[in-house]
Amino acid sequence: MLPSQPDDTDCLIIGGGPAGLTAAIYLARYRRKAVIVDSGESRAALIPETHNYPGFPAGIAGPQLLNALTRQAETYGVSIVRDRIETLHKENGRFVAASSTTVIQASRVVLATGLVDKSPSLPGLKQAIDDGLIRYCPICDGFEASDLRIGVLGSADDACGKAIFLRTYSKSVTLLTLDGRAGSEKIRKILAEAGVCFAASAVVATARVADGVSVTLDDGSRKTFDAIYPVLGCNVRSELATSLGARQNDVGCLEVDAHQQTGVEGLYAIGDVVSDLHQIAVGTGHAAIAATHIHNSLPRNLRE
Repeated sequence: MLPSQPDDTDCLIIGGGPAGLTAAIYLARYRRKAVIVDSGESRAALIPETHNYPGFPAGIAGPQLLNALTRQAETYGVSIVRDRIETLHKENGRFVAASSTTVIQASRVVLATGLVDKSPSLPGLKQAIDDGLIRYCPICDGFEASDLRIGVLGSADDACGKAIFLRTYSKSVTLLTLDGRAGSEKIRKILAEAGVCFAASAVVATARVADGVSVTLDDGSRKTFDAIYPVLGCNVRSELATSLGARQNDVGCLEVDAHQQTGVEGLYAIGDVVSDLHQIAVGTGHAAIAATHIHNSLPRNLRE
């Protein structure tokens, strides 16, 4: 039998990214006992530097922000367990979560599990991300891509919107595909009107080069870009919630009410597991809303 944590936990937070850590800070300041279980795979850890998170005009690296939030949470006594929750169920009105090493019971649960972007097969991918060559969020860093040579990699239908959005920042935007298909006539017209180039041949190889990322097409030609934005989809980490009956939309994001509560009473979801607008500020906003509702929904903890 796995060892159990003390059963007086008010809220278990699954995921220790910016959203999960913010929820824990709020709950701890409400004098609630919050426990975070985090597997160390926050999407924020991949951010070399963000310039659109309020309060950091010079930018802040994702790991630096996570470290600061972790220190703040620990200041208030938040327990952070480095592990992965594998199962979650309800028993006698409380949630029971199990990892490979422990069992945790809690009155409320917050899922801050995020998502995983599907990435291109690129040697040295981590270094390319660190160097700002592979980027996932034009809302986060499109401004920093101003006047760069930008490639957008994905199917024509899926990547069209992102390619047009990036024309806000650069006149050199090329849509790249893995199948060489140009999409519907409507999509081709939209791209042409927006001044987005289309590579008519499929991408067959990519490589890190001195001045950016080199892309080889199946017609033998090569193109070099300063930055590539993959639009290959993502896997939303919503399985723990759906196993309890929580609803999700057609892309896998969890459906929540105005308080960030799923259709399962006491189960909340925040950040990228909920929203298609993958922004740290959005996730931390969700966290404040959820934590406040959780505090108000629990029995009063009057100061003695």
